[in-house]
Amino acid sequence: MQRTIRQILARKSGQIWAVSPEATVYEALEVLAAKNIGAVLVLDQGRLCGILSERDYTRKVVLAGRSSRTTQVSEIMTERVLVISPDDSIDKCMALMTDKRVRHLPVMEKERLVGVISIGDVVRALIEDQEFMIEQLETYITGRPALA
Repeated sequence: MQRTIRQILARKSGQIWAVSPEATVYEALEVLAAKNIGAVLVLDQGRLCGILSERDYTRKVVLAGRSSRTTQVSEIMTERVLVISPDDSIDKCMALMTDKRVRHLPVMEKERLVGVISIGDVVRALIEDQEFMIEQLETYITGRPALA
């Protein structure tokens, strides 16, 4: 049985890092650096209105010759945010991330933000599933119980 996004979220801290659209890009970069993350959600009065990634910063600030200290997050954030449901499968999440070339997906349940999934979270879960399957197959083939 394929695991769901909800099961991945259950293993994470549950902390959601966000900035306001009025914050400067520099302030958002401080959050990214302090929390060692690659993207931060943009919330306006608790409502998801965008996401700001390192990619947004490099392409829309650095390469455009703008200043991160004077540019607001709202000027460069990705506004059309792709989201996933906690009940979606890991495979669906991976397919969406691969197809749309995104590394972070907010998880929404009935219009409520419940977490964020990164490509690292998904890859880790897929590897765990494959390791479990290999262990089960080895046990079946050899007839020996799996080692704990």
